Amino acid sequence: MASTSATPGAGANGSQTKANTKNFGASFAPGFTINVNANKTNNGVPARRGGADGPSSSAGALLPEADFSAPAKVRNYCNTLRAAAVTLSIEVAMGAEILNGVLAAVPDPEGRAFGSRARARKVSRKMQKSADALRDAAKNAAACYSAFQQEFEEEINRVRHRARRPQQPVMNWAEQ
Repeated sequence: MASTSATPGAGANGSQTKANTKNFGASFAPGFTINVNANKTNNGVPARRGGADGPSSSAGALLPEADFSAPAKVRNYCNTLRAAAVTLSIEVAMGAEILNGVLAAVPDPEGRAFGSRARARKVSRKMQKSADALRDAAKNAAACYSAFQQEFEEEINRVRHRARRPQQPVMNWAEQ
């Protein structure tokens, strides 16, 4: 009776496949597949898809509607964009570091001393540039609202003045 082991690279009958006899662990792709299907539902009503009813990308879930009919809506849009860009920047920067670490562990095919690290840096540098661009997008979103306030200060102050609550009622001494 032959016992089958659950060792990595073992085939269905317990023998190792030709591809896995050498360089085990040198593969970037994991040996398993995960499929995730996430459909958000709200009280039994499926989430909206793209088209006339809503946005066609997931960016619609990150940002409010681009309605700039009031200064508060401009501020809300810029703040939400800034917050999303900062969060994504951090996530992408972490992903770049993880990618660099994973790729640095792959042996260099030419056997150079630090060749795997150099190759890993070359690849992960592009993802790090994406993280930097997202960080710059966050800065520009904050600067956008600041520029809006500076350029339209007169109009904003005019509306603010009318919108102020009246202070205490004034005593009219002439009325007796």
